[in-house]
Amino acid sequence: MKISTKGRYGLTIMIELAKHYGQGPLPLRQIAAEKSLSEAYLEQLVSPLRNSGLVKSVRGAYGGYMLAHPPAEISAADVIRVLEGPIQPVEGIEEEESPQRELWIRIRDAVKNVLDTTSLEDLATHTDSEPLDGYMFYI
Repeated sequence: MKISTKGRYGLTIMIELAKHYGQGPLPLRQIAAEKSLSEAYLEQLVSPLRNSGLVKSVRGAYGGYMLAHPPAEISAADVIRVLEGPIQPVEGIEEEESPQRELWIRIRDAVKNVLDTTSLEDLATHTDSEPLDGYMFYI
């Protein structure tokens, strides 16, 4: 499964909104400037997030966007599903042989579990001092 820039930048928006939760609306231009991203692209991404009820918009000079729910109640999966669609590593797994189908289902379930159990609060409060899993892959 590959997460596109829609999912990555959408998650960036949501993490920044989580960091500012309770402080009022945050303009997308500020997120775009701080993260060196296109404001126009972020505007396109925030629309489905607003339509799904994950964010609220506030108009006016001091307007912007804010989370519609506390960061602890919004999972990374909520954001990815809105922007990317269903979480599945392979299309058409029903047609696969049983061992392969079982593998794809296990991979899908593992990815879903990580995304479902990671809240925006977890991502917003993450520090670089936390140890990484020591996985090293060589190809």
